[in-house]
Amino acid sequence: MKNIGTIAGKVWKMLNMNGKMTINGLTKKTSEKKNQILMAIGWLLKEDKLDVTKKGNITYYNLK
Repeated sequence: MKNIGTIAGKVWKMLNMNGKMTINGLTKKTSEKKNQILMAIGWLLKEDKLDVTKKGNITYYNLK
């Protein structure tokens, strides 16, 4: 398994470049597995780096 900190860095970069994204969007853009993206999102949330918004039943992640 890849280092989750490295994947969190990739997720941060994608959000910085693209703005708010979904888990599926992040999975496609980073070419990482969904479970690794979820762990990276957890890492970034713990570090208080993300805002989470929900529109209907779609959850979006964005940098603070």
